[in-house]
Amino acid sequence: MPYSAPLIARSDRGGVHLHAIALDAPYLDTDADQLCFSLDLDERPALAEHATTVGGLDVRLRLLGASHQVFAGPVRETVACLLGSVKGLPGTFTRQLPGWSYDFTADTRRLDPASFSEAVAGIRREVAANPDSLCGIFPGSPDALTAVVVESADGPHRGGLFWRTWHTYPQHGQIVSTYTRLEAR
Repeated sequence: MPYSAPLIARSDRGGVHLHAIALDAPYLDTDADQLCFSLDLDERPALAEHATTVGGLDVRLRLLGASHQVFAGPVRETVACLLGSVKGLPGTFTRQLPGWSYDFTADTRRLDPASFSEAVAGIRREVAANPDSLCGIFPGSPDALTAVVVESADGPHRGGLFWRTWHTYPQHGQIVSTYTRLEAR
């Protein structure tokens, strides 16, 4: 699929912020079961990107046609439909990195149409309330979106940050939610 130039937003908490943007590309993952997880991939072509600094750490939130990437400190998290990769997300995943502890969890829920729309409205409120967020709405349904919110986290040592993501599939009533914590040790 050809990609147009990505929409890029940069902020320092007082700068540019786009709560939700309409993406001009169909999403490539059409079911929660097609998502894969990786910490080892380079940049993929992005439809939109938001660069910011949270908790003193440079962060890039990236929306792909096949879901998301978050680059924060030593982490390059990708949750996406990746050809040739093992399908499915881990329920939990932990990795110790030099000076950092990384924890990831994922959950998939299937909802009836009314509950699904209500849950997506809640996601939109989360994004709108946080300047360090990015949400892309895919063509075909206002409830087809990928969203990422990052926040500073206090830790026992030097702190860190956490981010939450949502990938919605209105055609199946599925919402994939992830939670990641990156903590200095």
